[in-house]
Amino acid sequence: MSPEEEIEWDVPTLTIADDRGRSIDCFVEHSIEVEGDEYLLLNPVDAPVEIVTWSDEGDDAEPVPLSDDEDLERIFATARAVLAEENLTLKRSAIVLTVEGELPEIPDEEGEGDDCDDDCDHADDEEDVEEFQWLASFFHEGVEYAIYTPLDPFFILARVDENGQPQLLPPDEIERIEGLLPSLEERFFEGLD
Repeated sequence: MSPEEEIEWDVPTLTIADDRGRSIDCFVEHSIEVEGDEYLLLNPVDAPVEIVTWSDEGDDAEPVPLSDDEDLERIFATARAVLAEENLTLKRSAIVLTVEGELPEIPDEEGEGDDCDDDCDHADDEEDVEEFQWLASFFHEGVEYAIYTPLDPFFILARVDENGQPQLLPPDEIERIEGLLPSLEERFFEGLD
């Protein structure tokens, strides 16, 4: 049993739904009051995932995340079957696709430099890029897709309504608080150090 499995976390969880009726279970990482409203910093219980394809063929192909619901709906069953082979369950959650199950271990970074070839010359350029862990690849109707999970935490910001229920932020409220985000981040994380 690993040290992580021995620790019992006492972090509250809640379920939040989007306007389409899809829900997502989240840990409540932090709560803060801003201008009379209570906001929650949430982290999905299941691992968030992104499905990508590539913009073109060749060495310079850029990964393009699937964001169109029609594209996702078309390949969802195939992606779900591929992940099921890895004992992972793909879910059509609110906000982001998620997978339930034990993710494979992340390879040690120490040995990566030993096997580095011509593809490694861009490693320094990627310091500011969010990193992802590859979970699976598959083809659907002749197009290659890959499924990744972010290595960085995926946070969701929600507001508690007058009934004490968490609500996803509508676009106009996101715009309203965008100017407050740097101070919100400081306030969210100052107690976590």
